[in-house]
Amino acid sequence: MKRLAVLGSTGSIGRQTLEVARVHPDKLTVVALAAARSVGMLAEQAQEFGAGLVACEDAQALRERAALMGTRQIATLEEIAAHPEVDLVVVATSGLAGLPPTLAAIRAGKNVALANKEVLVAAGAVVTLEAARHDVQILPIDSEHSALWQCLHGEPRGSIRRLILTASGGAFRDLPPERLHGVTPEEALKHPTWSMGPKVTVDSATLMNKGMEVIEAQWLFGVTLEQVEVVQHRESIVHSLVEFTDGSLKAQLGPPDMRLPIQYALSYPERWENEQLPRLDLPSTRLHFGEVELERYPCLRLAREAARAGGTYPAVLSAADEIAVERFLAHEIRLTDIARVIDDALGAHEGITPTPAFDDIMTADGWARRHARAWRRDK
Repeated sequence: MKRLAVLGSTGSIGRQTLEVARVHPDKLTVVALAAARSVGMLAEQAQEFGAGLVACEDAQALRERAALMGTRQIATLEEIAAHPEVDLVVVATSGLAGLPPTLAAIRAGKNVALANKEVLVAAGAVVTLEAARHDVQILPIDSEHSALWQCLHGEPRGSIRRLILTASGGAFRDLPPERLHGVTPEEALKHPTWSMGPKVTVDSATLMNKGMEVIEAQWLFGVTLEQVEVVQHRESIVHSLVEFTDGSLKAQLGPPDMRLPIQYALSYPERWENEQLPRLDLPSTRLHFGEVELERYPCLRLAREAARAGGTYPAVLSAADEIAVERFLAHEIRLTDIARVIDDALGAHEGITPTPAFDDIMTADGWARRHARAWRRDK
């Protein structure tokens, strides 16, 4: 029986994590939950799963609910992550708010199932160093990194030639580039193959999600930036591939359903049966691959540039993107402005390299957020 803490339990990944927990009550028990603002849903989840530890930004509203639910303790994210009753911490928050609880879990000797891209993008060196120091595993939940993880099982790291991430191309993959400036947030949220939260869906439309995944892959699998490539794959059936030095390729396939990689991270090193998860119908499956049009997706180029610069530049990339996406969803800027906001922030940043400390990363994150909020198109 694994005792779970789910941070970000009311978001898309958090809710799907709880779906997996419902299917395996003999293997998983949810002891802690945390959310940013959705107090009502958080309270319902805590009551359903009997989670005694809860946290929410709206602490007053949570206290009122907790008294009715009989919840015995309201804790911070860091307290939940390090709590002795927790075995595995699922970090499904968004933004750099996921970094302190991730580090708290690692320092308490707990494995982390990570769905938060920003944690490794902004602070990969800090997180992986702490994980090695405390002999803790970072278990990737993202479908692409889960695929790479599965393909690499049993393979010597010296045999890796390339890690190949697949990208659907997002909502505007067939739209002429000259029309991208006029698309709406509502159109951007209509992903062709995945059902995800707003932030990652917009990042998929700009391919910033893939740029962040390139950076994450470096830290998760100990490869160089040049060893990580991206190909377009419309169907989202092949989640990623590994090419080895002998020319062989291994790929992990499955329907585009996040519960599959979530369950694998929760069940590792086992595989659990789950009849509620979809199965791939191979006779009807068609696979297509193509090159990514870099002129359509400048955010992918910017992510690679930030990764090459290193230090605090990836933290600036991540924070500026978060604010730019917020502003796009609020109809304040255009989709094509997202890359301009990020480029402007990277160009103005006076980075700390090569190995920034935790405080340096948090300072860069805060600076980039302010810079991105102040950005104007007429600059």
